[in-house]
Amino acid sequence: MRRGREEPGWLRGEPPPRWARLAPVVALVVLVLAQVLTPGDVELGYFLAGLPPVAAFAYGAAGTAFFAALVLMLLGVPALGIAHARGSDLATVATVGLLSVVIAWVRRRRDAQLVSVRTVAEAAQLAVLPPVPERVGPVRCSGLYKAAQRGTLVGGDLYDVRAGPYGVRALVGDVQGHGLAAVGTVAALLGAFREAALDDAELAAVAARLDRRLTADATAASDGHPELFATALLLEFPPGLDLVRLVSCGHPPALRLRGPAVEEVAVEPGPPLGLGLAGLAPPPVTELAVRAGDRFLLHTDGVTEARDTAGHFYPLAARLPVVAREPAGPVTGVWRDLVAFTEGGPRDDVALLLLTLPGPA
Repeated sequence: MRRGREEPGWLRGEPPPRWARLAPVVALVVLVLAQVLTPGDVELGYFLAGLPPVAAFAYGAAGTAFFAALVLMLLGVPALGIAHARGSDLATVATVGLLSVVIAWVRRRRDAQLVSVRTVAEAAQLAVLPPVPERVGPVRCSGLYKAAQRGTLVGGDLYDVRAGPYGVRALVGDVQGHGLAAVGTVAALLGAFREAALDDAELAAVAARLDRRLTADATAASDGHPELFATALLLEFPPGLDLVRLVSCGHPPALRLRGPAVEEVAVEPGPPLGLGLAGLAPPPVTELAVRAGDRFLLHTDGVTEARDTAGHFYPLAARLPVVAREPAGPVTGVWRDLVAFTEGGPRDDVALLLLTLPGPA
């Protein structure tokens, strides 16, 4: 399962790239050669004083101190013919070098702390929303999750697939808001779903449990937060039956891929979760006959509400027959096509979940 947005490793606290470590070395060689080949009345060697600060961004305190000492030697030894620094000039260069060493030491400590914090944060987020296994019972699964907020793995979207005594059940949902503020609600809904997948015999009862969970959390919130809600789509593949049951709580419909054909699964939508309405009017359950090899693509509105530069929405149903033929699979194909369509990727959380029944596609 793919998570988050790609960031350069050196922005995540990882070691800097090779070019960053080579830059001060190359600059040193170029400046020294330029000074040697330049007439004596033009001094370029003083540009060497800028190397220790540059080195501080790629090297630790020891490496930066080496560059600072080397620059001092090149500037302070007249016999080398690089420069003829004296007194206050050398003191200034030495001060710059010392400050560069301090900066390098602080940067290394910050990088170590950043790696530690990020590791803990990623572990916590993966505990909330672990990768979907390749197979749950007889159903093959493939998922993709992209959080809108940079540096996070989990946003306001959620999905899960669980096997239980009543068959394989799947959930795709979209919590109001996104980013870290929505992670607590995502965790609560996933926990309720995992319990309901084992305990509740009816799919409508699963939706009712999720609604109660969200309603209780909204009521107990310190800020009142009466507008807390989420949309969700629930699927159930009961054992021994060639059908799928679906319950929609205000969520975008699933798409069924049967060979080259793609159709939107018509489901009568119920109210979103968290409005306290499930107990009064249970969401309707739709049953649909299935065949071996049928594939169901579940998604959040981050896909269908993504726009191109002209303001047009992404036509998922129309594009799916084309991108589904990619060797990497429909999920990766949709994401690549979505990034190209929006010229960089959507600004909302995106969740895609593909469920494939055993048999020929």
